[in-house]
Amino acid sequence: MKIDLLITFLEVTRTLHFRIASENLFITQSAVSARIKLLEDELGVLLFDRTQKHLKLTSEGNRLIRHANEIVFMWQKTKQDVGITEHENQQLVIGSIMSIWDIVLQDWLKKIHRNVDDLSLLTKTYSPIEMRKNLLSRVIDIAFLFEPPYVEDLVTEKVATVPLHLVTTDKASIGNISALKNHIMVDYGESVNAQHLREFNDELPAKHFINQPRIALNYLLDAGGSAYLPRQMIFEYLEKKRLFLVEDAPVYSREIFAAYLAKSQKTELIKDVIQLFPLVKL
Repeated sequence: MKIDLLITFLEVTRTLHFRIASENLFITQSAVSARIKLLEDELGVLLFDRTQKHLKLTSEGNRLIRHANEIVFMWQKTKQDVGITEHENQQLVIGSIMSIWDIVLQDWLKKIHRNVDDLSLLTKTYSPIEMRKNLLSRVIDIAFLFEPPYVEDLVTEKVATVPLHLVTTDKASIGNISALKNHIMVDYGESVNAQHLREFNDELPAKHFINQPRIALNYLLDAGGSAYLPRQMIFEYLEKKRLFLVEDAPVYSREIFAAYLAKSQKTELIKDVIQLFPLVKL
């Protein structure tokens, strides 16, 4: 099936090595080469430049990546949807930007597992633009975003307000913001970024810029420094004295919204699972 060719192609694009891709896919290296050649013959283009010492994607290969990801995901969705009808289960496809998965959605999925029977979940990470498009085209059932989409066909509900606290690994600097070193600027969107610049001006210059709170947290714990991070993500590290709240620093917040089609056939199910979110203030 062509899906196998695309899956192999995506693995080779990730590793840029036929042998490593074959090990990850549990097939032989010759099988990987044969699949890539078959896909190239089918498309009539070269997907990889093999003339150099290291494998490189061609421009045609680069263009194929997005289409391959979409086709493979839709095939997974179709297999799951068709397969679960035998057992009278329901399916929900959930899309979100990566940082929202880190902040609230992992715990929410656990609640769904404990409270909703016979529900099959399929999750995927998107950019905000991709998510709106796939929501309107019914590829996904629920989208989670920081900025609510103002589209007539969509219902939008606020599901959480996430407090963001300034923390540091240096206990000695908690009372002196100007003494903070190795500050990490975490991207929580334009509104929070603008607040941060307005509050601190040049007092807290950023050494690093990271767009994922979880990556920023891990970097902070390993290398030291300071950053604004979600309260629920830092609680255990405050308890263990690995992180410290910076005194008198302003507390920011980010609202998280769930969006779904107003005329979806799964509206009741979607409302049920959204109600499993905790109180709006986390």
